[in-house]
Amino acid sequence: MKLKIYSAAGKDNSNLDVSSDIFSVKDNPNLLAQVLRIYESNHRRSTAHTKNRGDVSGGGRKPFRQKGTGNARAGSIRSPLWRGGGVTFGLRKSQNYHLRISRKMSNLSLKIALSQKIAEKKLIVVPKIEMPKISTAQIQKFIEKLPIEEGTILILIDKINVNVMLSCENIPYLKVIQPSGLNTKDLLQFDYLLTDVKGIEAIEKLFKVKNANIN
Repeated sequence: MKLKIYSAAGKDNSNLDVSSDIFSVKDNPNLLAQVLRIYESNHRRSTAHTKNRGDVSGGGRKPFRQKGTGNARAGSIRSPLWRGGGVTFGLRKSQNYHLRISRKMSNLSLKIALSQKIAEKKLIVVPKIEMPKISTAQIQKFIEKLPIEEGTILILIDKINVNVMLSCENIPYLKVIQPSGLNTKDLLQFDYLLTDVKGIEAIEKLFKVKNANIN
């Protein structure tokens, strides 16, 4: 399988051979939806908290005598049956929303998301992503010359590059990551994936390591 390599002027001058096992995988919307739900659930913070009858203040004595009042018997105003009492089966801060995902599912979903980007012509490969100095204007000019329409862009660099990272920092529609941080959620969330030749090589190397760990 071949990917187009775009020059700094935005012209596809050459091609790059890539593995079809990674970049040409059959779509599976159900798997992507499941993986995305797991990602979001694992980042969910347990902030909702209700008081049970043990947390509600007051109610240290019987509100009225057992017999002779005509009311239903009651032992405490903290009872969930009473207004202002505790909540039965309410949400607690200790609730755990963490879900597990197998490595095989995670790897496959990542391959599908990458394949989708190629099918939609939204994986843009350039010879090299580099910045001689920190400049927001220069990175914007660089992106404007590429075949990228309006939308959010995920920039993948093979190693830490301070100039590139700081140049993109103040642009809200850009996000810079390294291969180790590549995930299905970002690929689905961002419209484009922009990387260079070394970035593609790093992705292929990453999957070789992941497959070795599975085996």
